[in-house]
Amino acid sequence: MLAVPLAPARTAVTRTAYWTRLVPLLAVLACVTRLPSFVRPLWNPDEGYLAVQAGLLAQGGQLYDTVVDRKPPLLPWLYQAAFALCGSGSLTPLRVLAVLAQLLTAVLLASLARRRWGDRAGRTAGVLYLLVSVGLNPEDAQAATFEVFMLPWTAAAVWCADRGRWGVAGAAVAAAFLTKQTGGAVLGPVLWLLHQRGGTRAGLPRLAAGLAAPVLGAALLTDPAGFLFWTVTGSAAYASVTGSGLHAAGRALANTAILAAASAGLLAPLARALRDDARAVAAGLWPWLASSAVAVVLGCHFFGHYYLQLIPPLALLATAALHVLPDERRRAAVLTSGCACAFFIGWGLFTPRPELAHAERLAAALAHRTAPGDRVLVWGIHPETYWLAGRTPATRYLTAGLLTNYSGGRDGPRVGEKYAVAGAWPVFRREMTAHAPALVVDDSRGLPYAPGRLPTLRRLLAAGYTEAGRVDGAVLYARLPRP
Repeated sequence: MLAVPLAPARTAVTRTAYWTRLVPLLAVLACVTRLPSFVRPLWNPDEGYLAVQAGLLAQGGQLYDTVVDRKPPLLPWLYQAAFALCGSGSLTPLRVLAVLAQLLTAVLLASLARRRWGDRAGRTAGVLYLLVSVGLNPEDAQAATFEVFMLPWTAAAVWCADRGRWGVAGAAVAAAFLTKQTGGAVLGPVLWLLHQRGGTRAGLPRLAAGLAAPVLGAALLTDPAGFLFWTVTGSAAYASVTGSGLHAAGRALANTAILAAASAGLLAPLARALRDDARAVAAGLWPWLASSAVAVVLGCHFFGHYYLQLIPPLALLATAALHVLPDERRRAAVLTSGCACAFFIGWGLFTPRPELAHAERLAAALAHRTAPGDRVLVWGIHPETYWLAGRTPATRYLTAGLLTNYSGGRDGPRVGEKYAVAGAWPVFRREMTAHAPALVVDDSRGLPYAPGRLPTLRRLLAAGYTEAGRVDGAVLYARLPRP
């Protein structure tokens, strides 16, 4: 009679039972922490930009040609697909996908922690990540934008590298980069783990192939020259701090303080991990945190959503320290993080968003004064106005920032026509001639990109438009009848 190997079966049952208990818990927590994201039509201009891009792509626009942004293509494509399946009138499908993205990130972190430190550590890592993941200004943490969809790829890259699956790890790094450029920073801990395992000779070619294939594929699916320009070489002026150094420094301090408050329960374990850092370095956690910090600094603007990239390695580092401490320390960390999380959820649910209210009033005026087939120009930094009004932009440049370098609070000295994206103004003039907007909205409201400071736009308004009204400080210009 043959003996039946019972141990592997018990192990499989134990593994299945672990995840069938943990995943529903994490799913509920992901839904609760992102509940505020469903209470507003949108949270920030990035969501509006993506929504308008998706509409233009659905109308036959070409990414990096007639539809442009300084971002890689995956998220515009995701928005386009969601709109094709569910309609373009609401971002709710994207909100649901964002919940799933956060859940997947938490599950991957739990798996990493469980593999290294056991079952309890897996639960701790997943729960801590979700509790801290909303610990920023809600317009940064609750929006369905680049960082939220980038994080599952970064966690997947480290997860695959931890198991020596170098080709898939490279593909995950590529997907993170194709969601947002700074997602490529996860290549740092992946290379560190490759070096630690001594598999450089065999693993490096697989890693490089996995990384290169998706990036080259995305370039070929769009326009290779345009892809290179808009995602890499054309952002030098945007990344500069010249003209906004003090403002950027203030934002960096403010958002660091906000994230530190949200991570209050993790600070003591992180201090312990810093003292006993050998294992965390070997596991790639400190390299992961360091590369993420470099990515936050690299943009030189320190927006709150940049800081989301720090949270996965922070949660794992705290877990690494907590798993050797008494249970009461772990419970205290989770409880403190839970209280902070409750505060940020309340912030998201009940704090008014005046800029959204302004964009809604402006969109209502646009919709009232124009027909659905009319093209319009909103001269400002709120592209969501186009989407809220259901009107098509008259130009591929959806914000004044691309034509003036105004971004991130940059003040006058580095704002103007000569600081625009290279070649943008000739294209803008051609578009204004080819399909002149029925209505122009000057939404600068005293900021440095006002038409009075831009000769080309000033002449365009003087030659063909007349003031037709004002909404919350924004000036509406109607097109004059042509002879």
